[in-house]
Amino acid sequence: MTLYDDIANKLIAHIDNGIYPQGTRLPGVRRLSQQFGVSISTIVQAQRQLENLGLIEARPRSGYYIRLRPWHKPELPAPSQPSLKPSPVTGQELVLQLAQATNRAGFVQLGAAVPDESFMPMRAFQRSLAKTVRHYGKRAANYAFPPGLPELQQQLARRMHLCGSPVAANRILITNGCQEALSLALQTVAGAGDIIAIESPTFYGLLQVIESLGMKALEIPTDPQEGISLPALERALEQWSVKACVLIPNFSNPLGSLMPVERKQQLVALAHRHDLLLIEDDIYGDLGFNGARPPNLLSVEPDPANGNVIYCSSFSKTVAQGLRIGWMVLPERFFRRAEYLKYVANLAAPTLPQLALADFLAHGGYERYLRQVQTRYARQVDLFSHTISQHFPSGTRVTQPKGGFVLWVELAEGADTLRMTQDLLKQGISIAPGQIFSATQKYRNCIRISCTQPWTEQVEQAVAKVGALCAIPLAF
Repeated sequence: MTLYDDIANKLIAHIDNGIYPQGTRLPGVRRLSQQFGVSISTIVQAQRQLENLGLIEARPRSGYYIRLRPWHKPELPAPSQPSLKPSPVTGQELVLQLAQATNRAGFVQLGAAVPDESFMPMRAFQRSLAKTVRHYGKRAANYAFPPGLPELQQQLARRMHLCGSPVAANRILITNGCQEALSLALQTVAGAGDIIAIESPTFYGLLQVIESLGMKALEIPTDPQEGISLPALERALEQWSVKACVLIPNFSNPLGSLMPVERKQQLVALAHRHDLLLIEDDIYGDLGFNGARPPNLLSVEPDPANGNVIYCSSFSKTVAQGLRIGWMVLPERFFRRAEYLKYVANLAAPTLPQLALADFLAHGGYERYLRQVQTRYARQVDLFSHTISQHFPSGTRVTQPKGGFVLWVELAEGADTLRMTQDLLKQGISIAPGQIFSATQKYRNCIRISCTQPWTEQVEQAVAKVGALCAIPLAF
């Protein structure tokens, strides 16, 4: 046996024993050289041996990482079956407590879908921000009244074109994040007391918007892989006077579902038959794991300028959540109303972030960053899902998203995930209980896990603690 074979065997033993966990970075060649008392060239040969065995993989300018091994994935959660009855939104008070936990030092953040800064292109964006401060001076301090800065509108129009949705730059309204875009869309097309169809479960931020506007939510059965049920939606439209349907067709939150293209086409056709407004939240659309950006609803709308789709998105999940810069594309008949509502709400979106974001999109390598982060999130989701399968009770069901960074975990009937959430907060761990994703506090036996924290031993132990708590009878 050669010396590098011996080193390779020792490294394999370390991997098998969990000293080097799957998905983590293998120590650098200099450190391994010192650890085993051999030359760097010997370590390099041993690494090649492990790479040939499929145990490690090289990442550009980052070194070698332990590859994830094939494993049996848990079963998918069953499609939801909410009653097709409109109701006011209740039970959202807990959300602020969970949001505040994201700022606590030492907390393991598994609850809020807020990416760690290591997943964001911070250095590249900081260069654009510094350039903006140097070059724009007084302009950066002035208001950029609606619809927003032309430079950013043009960059967004270019990106929309790349996504298969050619739109004129002057049809883009800049907002304070996607949350405000959703709120403006609903205020534009509906009023207090009106019924809004939603996926079930759905993003709790949308539920808060519906609640704040005095509207009613109508939860529609939703499949964890393909999204909202079109037959159920059509039945609801025949029974109720629904003003709009708000949904996330691409990598939804919390299910991670991806609506197939043909179903998107069917949904748009259904909306035209029933004169239904579709409000699309596409905030996760850039985060598909296979590198191909799925089409949005706007791209399958036959007449986007006069159709039934309002498009909303932001860069909160891909550039920086603190930017609070989003945008929306509306049919012409709604644009002026939404523009006015934006002005009344807060005058304008902040100017400096708009200028910096326009520069970043033009020169910051956004597409290159996306390719890198898509791969990272795919690994993160796989790591978290694998760890859940190891530490959660038998029979636990977990979604299998093809993009985004959240997992929906379904426990046995009777599990009290709200109580679990409160117990875990005392231990410095946050999760999101399922009931906050429902207008009527359904899904009490479900949790959402965010996979946006860099994988460390502390994170792995936190996931294991959550799983252990799920198995305790007090959780039921």
